Amino acid sequence: MPSVLELATSQDDREGGGGIDFPPKRILLPRDTFLSAAVSLKNQVVEVTWKQRRNEDIGVDQTVYTGLLGTALTCLRSYEATGNHQDLLLCSDIVDTCTIAARASHRNLTFLCGRGGVYALGAVVSHYMGDPQKLDLFFNLFLQAAQEKALPIGPEEGGFGMSYDLLYGRAGFLWAALFINKHLGEQRLPHDLLMSVVDAVLAGGRTGASDNPDCPLMYRWHGTRYYGAANGLAGILQVLLHFPLSKGDADDVKETLRYLMSKRFPHSGNYPSSEGNPRDKLVQWSHGATGMGITLCKASQVFHEDREFRDAAIEAGEVVWKNGLVKEVGLADGVAGNAYAFLSLYRLTGESVYEERARAFGTYLYHSASELVAARTQVGGDRLYSLFHGLAGTACLWFDLLEPEKSRFPGYEL
Repeated sequence: MPSVLELATSQDDREGGGGIDFPPKRILLPRDTFLSAAVSLKNQVVEVTWKQRRNEDIGVDQTVYTGLLGTALTCLRSYEATGNHQDLLLCSDIVDTCTIAARASHRNLTFLCGRGGVYALGAVVSHYMGDPQKLDLFFNLFLQAAQEKALPIGPEEGGFGMSYDLLYGRAGFLWAALFINKHLGEQRLPHDLLMSVVDAVLAGGRTGASDNPDCPLMYRWHGTRYYGAANGLAGILQVLLHFPLSKGDADDVKETLRYLMSKRFPHSGNYPSSEGNPRDKLVQWSHGATGMGITLCKASQVFHEDREFRDAAIEAGEVVWKNGLVKEVGLADGVAGNAYAFLSLYRLTGESVYEERARAFGTYLYHSASELVAARTQVGGDRLYSLFHGLAGTACLWFDLLEPEKSRFPGYEL
């Protein structure tokens, strides 16, 4: 198969929220084609981000989000899909390199943008490699990071020093913990350790919403009340929905979701990026219907007696279908991320139309990723191969299209 960067097809770029038109009669690719494409693209990502740079100083960006650790997570996803042990070795080698810098850093504790991702991924890959000594090393490093005093501090104790969002805050730390428990066993991390952070997140949300009687939970990131997955409510609620909540806490999560649903733009059904923002243009994971739709799918599973969340998730999926062929390829702001809205709906509803829509977006990327990436080669650098802003996210999507019932948005769904 030719390199994805060598493939070229015509595309119709439209200004505004619609992004790029999808040719309605394009034949959907079979699953074995997605497999070969995914393996080839994963190899390209490894070559550019790891093999060509392993002898350089790679201290620039080692995060899951836009850096080297995203390559490691892509290799783990490849291993899960193919069983190729070489992918595990690659993942382990990359994590080892990132660990050196992480242990010398006191920056974020999150999965996507901090030490939490290094240690969580290190523990999981060591588990799959059958290396109990390295597993203990990474697990203990994670436990040490979890002793950060700001994590369980609520607002009444001055706990506004650490943010609450998924990319940089407490929700991102909790997601890393959930990732460990998913792969190593639900009780691997102490329940009390995690629930103390959950309680702090809920307390911070209530304080942040104290001036709004219609919304029980609200958070600010750099002074702005964001709604989306990366830095806003959708991402924080996505994490909270994975924990056992009291009736009062669960009711606050429900009412916050309803508040978000009430803020949809009346004509498009899309979601604003932040409180009071009138700009109806962004349809992606970071901001807009994609991230909200995936969170609503999770809410529908947790609160299955409340049909409104399922209906809202389906409506969000319709917004993505109409507007989701944007001008990027990655998970955060691109076509690959938008395809996961359909995979989430497929798992929720079992309706084949959503699997077909995800394949349609995957097929589009197979034919058009080259032009989308070529337009940004002058400014993108290694980000063009990253997980959330580049081609690694496309590779993960193609792997997930092989078994859509097992698909999970990397770093967001468990």
